[in-house]
Amino acid sequence: MSTTGIDSWAVDLAEVTVIYPFQGWEVPMAIVAIVLWLAWHVWQIGFEAREYQAEIDKFGDHETIRKAIDEGN
Repeated sequence: MSTTGIDSWAVDLAEVTVIYPFQGWEVPMAIVAIVLWLAWHVWQIGFEAREYQAEIDKFGDHETIRKAIDEGN
């Protein structure tokens, strides 16, 4: 089974253009990778915002945290 279109290596390699698997799929795979990367960033921002809000709900607002830090010093 060949994924490159080359059945035998007994050819003139100067005439062979592409010798790696999935030739022609570079652009679609790059687009999929970029979309997944951006989707991960959107998910990560939402996750961190929810986590930050949970900490604020648990420990108090920004001013309460600042007062607690100032009292500790």
